[in-house]
Amino acid sequence: MNTFKQRCLPAFFLLFFTAVAFSQEKFTLSGTISDNSSNETLIGANVYIKETETVAATNQYGFFSISLPAGTYTVEISYVSFGTITETITLNQNVRKNFQLSSSSEELQEVVITANQQKANIRTPEMSVNKLSVQEIKKMPVVMGEVDVLKSILTLPGVTNAGEGASGFNVRGGAADQNLILLDEATIFNSSHLFGFFSVFNADAIKDLKLYKGGIPARYGGRLSSVLDIYQKEGNSNEFHMTGGIGAISSRILAEGPIVKERGSFLIGGRASYAHLFMKLAGEENSAYFYDLNTKLSYKLNDNNNLYLSGYFGRDLLEISDSFNNIYGNAVVNLRWNHLFSEKLFANMSLIYSDYYYGLELDFVGLNWDSGIKNYNFKYDLKHYLSDKFKLNYGLNTIYYDFNPGTIEPSGEDSDINPDQLDKKYAFEPAIYIDAEQQLTENLTVSYGLRYSMFYRLGAQDMNIYVNDQAVVFNDDLKIYEKATPIDTKHYGSGDVIADFNNLEPRVGIAYKLNDEQSVKASYNRMAQYLHLITNTSSPTPLDVWAPSDDYLKPQTLDQYAVGYFRNFKDAAYSLETEVYYKKIKNRLDYIDGANLIANDAIEQVVLPGKARSYGLEVLFRKNTGKLTGWISYTLSRTEQQTPGRTPNELGINNGDWYFAGYDKTHNLSVTGSYELNPKWSFGAIFALQSGQAVTYPNGYYQYGDVVVPSFGARNMDRNPAYHHLDVSATYTPKPEKKKGWQGEWVFSIYNLYNRMNAASITFRQNEDTGANEAVRLSIFGVIPSVTYNFKF
Repeated sequence: MNTFKQRCLPAFFLLFFTAVAFSQEKFTLSGTISDNSSNETLIGANVYIKETETVAATNQYGFFSISLPAGTYTVEISYVSFGTITETITLNQNVRKNFQLSSSSEELQEVVITANQQKANIRTPEMSVNKLSVQEIKKMPVVMGEVDVLKSILTLPGVTNAGEGASGFNVRGGAADQNLILLDEATIFNSSHLFGFFSVFNADAIKDLKLYKGGIPARYGGRLSSVLDIYQKEGNSNEFHMTGGIGAISSRILAEGPIVKERGSFLIGGRASYAHLFMKLAGEENSAYFYDLNTKLSYKLNDNNNLYLSGYFGRDLLEISDSFNNIYGNAVVNLRWNHLFSEKLFANMSLIYSDYYYGLELDFVGLNWDSGIKNYNFKYDLKHYLSDKFKLNYGLNTIYYDFNPGTIEPSGEDSDINPDQLDKKYAFEPAIYIDAEQQLTENLTVSYGLRYSMFYRLGAQDMNIYVNDQAVVFNDDLKIYEKATPIDTKHYGSGDVIADFNNLEPRVGIAYKLNDEQSVKASYNRMAQYLHLITNTSSPTPLDVWAPSDDYLKPQTLDQYAVGYFRNFKDAAYSLETEVYYKKIKNRLDYIDGANLIANDAIEQVVLPGKARSYGLEVLFRKNTGKLTGWISYTLSRTEQQTPGRTPNELGINNGDWYFAGYDKTHNLSVTGSYELNPKWSFGAIFALQSGQAVTYPNGYYQYGDVVVPSFGARNMDRNPAYHHLDVSATYTPKPEKKKGWQGEWVFSIYNLYNRMNAASITFRQNEDTGANEAVRLSIFGVIPSVTYNFKF
C-alpha cells in the first residue's frame, strides 16, 4: 500500500498543479441559475457552450463555473420543464452573471424540455444515477391524490419496494438499511408513513432528488447500496404563495414568501392524515395516522455568502384497541453556510442534527418501551472548478452517534414491570474525501476519487467477554447455534475506545462518447457501512434496532462494478439506458434460527457474519416528448447470501450454502405513462410487476401429542406469489389559463385498479374445523379510490 501511495500521490499532485497552471490562462464564466418567478435556485440546470460543445451543470445550490479561452461564445441555459435562454457573452475577463429561467407553464415562445439534459448524460462519466426534478415528479401519475417521492423512484430500474405494507425500498439487491436517505443533507432513518403507503417527503416542499445506485461519489459514505439525496425548496423570495391539497385520507398545506424581498425567504408546510377519525366514528377500535412538518429559512448575506436553516419533524401513530400504541418518526435540523471564495471555488459548511425515535406503549402488560438513534454531523465541502476540463470536490465529514437500544418503564400503578435501561452505545465516524472529474479527450471523460473513513466505537459500556471471542456457539449434539454464555465483562469508561476501524474507499468512473447520441460507461466503487440494522424482516419496522460496529459486529464492505450503454434517439425524443452490475458484500449479518432481536442487550449472541452478492441487468427506455410521455424499466437480477460454518464441524446457516436474500426479486417490471389530452385533462398510469419475495415455507410437519409442529427446509427457497398492481389517475384543471390568484385542480385516482390482493405474508395453520393444514394469505391493500382537490394562490 505504501508503494502504491508513493507512486500515485506525486502523479496526482503533478496533475493537480498542471491543471491549475492551465486554468490560469483562461477566463471564467460563473453565476447562479434560478426560477424567475420565485428566485428558487435550480439544481442540475445545464450551461451549454455551442462553440466548444462544453456542458456544465449547476450544483446543489444553483451555482456553475466554466473556464474558457478568451473569445465570444454562445451560451444556452436550460432546465427540465423550463424555457431556454440563449445569450452571446464575450470573455476577455472573468464574468459573473446570474440567469433566470421561466417555467414552461408560463407563456413562452420557445420551450426546450429535455434535449440538452439527455445529451449531458451521454458526456458525463456519472452512471447508475437517476435524477428527478419536482416538475418531472408532478407529471407522474398520482395515487391517493398526492405525488409521492418514494413511489416515483420505485418506477426506476434496480429499485423495488420492500413488500406490501412495508416501509423502505431495496436497490440492486441491497437491504433497506443499506440506503443512505438524505433530506437537506440530514439522515432520514425511516422514509415512510402508514406502512409504506405515503413517504415522509412532502412533494410541495421538495426541489430536487437524485438516486445513486452505483458509481457513488466519494463525498457520500456510510451505506452500501444507494444514496437518495433530496433537497427542499428555499422558499419564494419574490412574493407570498400558498399551496395545498384536501383529500379523503390526508391533507397538506405549504406557505412560502419573502422575509426580505429578493434576499431572504421562508417555507413552512405540514401534512396530516385523518382516516382514523372516520374509523373511530364507524366503531373501529384500531387506527393509524401520521403528521409531519417541513420548514426552511434562507437568507442571502451578500453575493458570496448565503445562510440556510432547514428542518423536518414527523410522527406515525398506530393504536390497537387502546392497549397497544406504537409511535415513531424522524426529526432533523440543518444549519448551512454557502461561501464563494472565488469564481472557481465554492464551499458549503453544515451543522446537522438527526433523531429517529421509536417507542411502544403496551398497556395490557403495563410496559412502555422507548428506543432511538441520534447523530450530530459536521460537514465541510468544497468544489473547485479548476478548468472546463478538470473539477475537484473535497472535504470532510464527522458524525457522532448516540444509540438507545431500549428504555423500559412500567405504565400504570399495577404494572409488574421493573424499570430497565439497555446499555446505550456511542460511536464517532470521521471521514475525508477527494473527487475529481477530468475530460481527457474530446470523447473520453473520467471521474475518480478516494474516501478515507474511520469509525470509533466508544464507551461508557460494559462489554461481554466470551470463550475464543465467540458470542455464538455451535451445539454439535443438536446441530444448532446457541447463545454463548459470557465468561466475564470489561468496563469501558466514557469516551474510551472499545473498537476502531478504518477503510480506504476508492471510486472511479469512465465514459467514452461514441458520437453525440451514444456512449459506453463503466464504474467501480468501494463502500463501508459501520451501522447495522438488526432485523429478521425484509424491511425496516419501528421495532428494529440499529447497532454500531464493534469487535463482534464487523463493518460491512462492498465492491460494485457496472458497465452500461446509453443512447438518445431523434434528438433525445427517446432515450435508452442499459447497465449490468455485480456487487459483493462482506460481513453481512444474518440471524440464527430462533433469534430474539427485540430488547436484546447482547445482540451479538444471535447473529453471524456472512457475505452477499448481487448481479443483474437493468434497462430503462424513455419517451421524453409529446402528449404521451413516460418510461419502461425492467430489471433481471439475483441476490444471495452465504453464512458458512466457522469450523469444519459447523453447519453454518442453510448448511453453508448460498441462499436467496429476503429481498431478492428476480424480475422487476414497471411501466409509467402520462397523457395530456388537453389543457384541462391529463391522465396517468403505473403498472408494477415483481417476482414474489423469497421466503421459507414448511416442508412437512410432525405430531407432538395433540400439537402439530411444522418442519422447515432450506432458508428462503420458496416464493410468495408474484406482486403486481395497476394505479391510474386523472387530473382536471378547470381554468388552466389562469396563472395568477387562486388556481385549483381535481385529482381522481384508483390504487390497485383490478383489486389484486398481493400477499404481505403467508402463514400456515391447522384448520380448527377440519384439522387440515392450510396456508393463509395476509393482504393489506385492495382497490382504493380517492379524490383530492389541490390548490395554490
